Amino acid sequence: MIWDWEFAWEVLPRIVVDGLRITLVATAAGSVLAYALGLVLALLRRSHFAVVRTVTWAFIEFVRSTPLLVQIFFFFFVLPDIGLKFDPLTTGILALGLHYSTYAAEVYRAGIEAVPAGQWEAAIALNLPRWRTWVAVILPQAIPRVLPALGNYAISMLKETPLLLMIGVLDIVGVANQVGSRSFRYVEPITIAGILFLILSYSASLLVRWLERRVAYSN
Repeated sequence: MIWDWEFAWEVLPRIVVDGLRITLVATAAGSVLAYALGLVLALLRRSHFAVVRTVTWAFIEFVRSTPLLVQIFFFFFVLPDIGLKFDPLTTGILALGLHYSTYAAEVYRAGIEAVPAGQWEAAIALNLPRWRTWVAVILPQAIPRVLPALGNYAISMLKETPLLLMIGVLDIVGVANQVGSRSFRYVEPITIAGILFLILSYSASLLVRWLERRVAYSN
């Protein structure tokens, strides 16, 4: 038989308990980092200083134009040479967060530019400090508009976590591959890994669609 149900049920708990936990941690922590750093980059893109705007733009374009795997290798193999060494999971989270922060920055920028000019003018007319204008007027209107797009990037990040296997992080695919290499049976563990990713991605896409409806309804 190509498929062995007994073996599949035997390896399922390990793939779920060990691999799923790492996948969810990497995705959640990477998303939080990407959203926070992306907002900082978006604000720097609107700085009054031309040098800051130019350097931020160059950084975003450089990161977006280089492969995520290369960035993961850079964090893992190059940074220790300059004294910055992290464990594999932390390294993976930093690489994922940095990479996707540049995409989140462009999403934030689009949301900020979608805020009507009259909102800026009203804040100026009320003589609000610049920080107050951002916190109380602009961002509360811009961020809800971009939540669905940010959710889509979180889904993409989820499906990129298997790249962390290259630096020794055992996510769903990593554990499945390890199980297959030890038992010389790959059909069951790899299939289970694929099904788990399908369930996670589809569930996340349903959440994103719900957010889209909520945002559309609130507008």
